[in-house]
Amino acid sequence: MTEETTAKTTSIRKLNDDLRTGKSHDGQIMITAGINEMGAAFKSEVAKAMAEFDAFTSDNDPHLEHDFGALEVQGHKVFFKFDYYDLTMKMLSPDPSDPMVTKRVLTIMLAEEY
Repeated sequence: MTEETTAKTTSIRKLNDDLRTGKSHDGQIMITAGINEMGAAFKSEVAKAMAEFDAFTSDNDPHLEHDFGALEVQGHKVFFKFDYYDLTMKMLSPDPSDPMVTKRVLTIMLAEEY
């Protein structure tokens, strides 16, 4: 990895972690119908489990961006994933490491909805 790639990866990881853990609200969080149907207590527990999630490995995080995770909440497998769009939300971001040109979207879903 080049120094520039490493810096971009570090930036993407921090931006993802900050949105996922609630340290930042600079992005959009989407939940699927399956998550929504589980009720408020389940959604609250998912948010807490996501904020505490740190089981990133080379198998589930090969690009070191913390852009996907799988966890279990109340016996249900839950996935979260990040996507990066331009500010108009019409195209992919030209640079996911730059919040000035990126709208970060965190989607939370039941595994069977993937």
